[in-house]
Amino acid sequence: MAKTKELSKDVRDKTVDLHKAGMGYKTIAKQLGEKVTTVAGTIVTKKTISSTLLCEGLKSCSARKVPLLKKAHVQARLKFANEHLNDSEEHWVKVLWSDETKIELFGINSSRCVWRRRNAAYDPKNTIPTIKHGGGNITLWECFSAKGTGQLHRIKRTMDGAMCRQILGENLLPSDRALKMGRGWVFQHDNDQKHTAKATKGCLKKQHIKVLD
Repeated sequence: MAKTKELSKDVRDKTVDLHKAGMGYKTIAKQLGEKVTTVAGTIVTKKTISSTLLCEGLKSCSARKVPLLKKAHVQARLKFANEHLNDSEEHWVKVLWSDETKIELFGINSSRCVWRRRNAAYDPKNTIPTIKHGGGNITLWECFSAKGTGQLHRIKRTMDGAMCRQILGENLLPSDRALKMGRGWVFQHDNDQKHTAKATKGCLKKQHIKVLD
């Protein structure tokens, strides 16, 4: 195939400007005195584009899910990591970690990829069972350390500051004793407003519980 003549930068810039202005390819070509195929560019197939991307080391993948973090969150996490970079293993053994989580009772919320043959879309092994209006879920508070898991508490309604303090009061020290954390252990929970509330901090301080910053 003969090599096509390369357009000058001036003509390319004019073509782009006219296209952005909403002008069609035929009109642009007529105004600039060029062929329509020159202005519209080369038409390539999806297979050609895919092959070119593969040759460049790119492949189609599902986007990875990551926490929604603002710049301030990223900087705070990096600061925390750097501050504790050289902490010993003995330090982390003394940490009692905690968090809340929601568990789906039936089915999954995300999509799933399967490899199947043509006309096998509804084969049971290629489907995800669902229930009309959803299958429900439960929300739990839990804690653990390097020594094992602590108590598990089911949250039956929307969690507020008062419930947070009730859960900590009923589960934290019993978990400490069951796991035999010993002297100098440290409690961890995230910076949710329920955890950082003045009343919650006061409750933990009253029980002489040190919280990881």
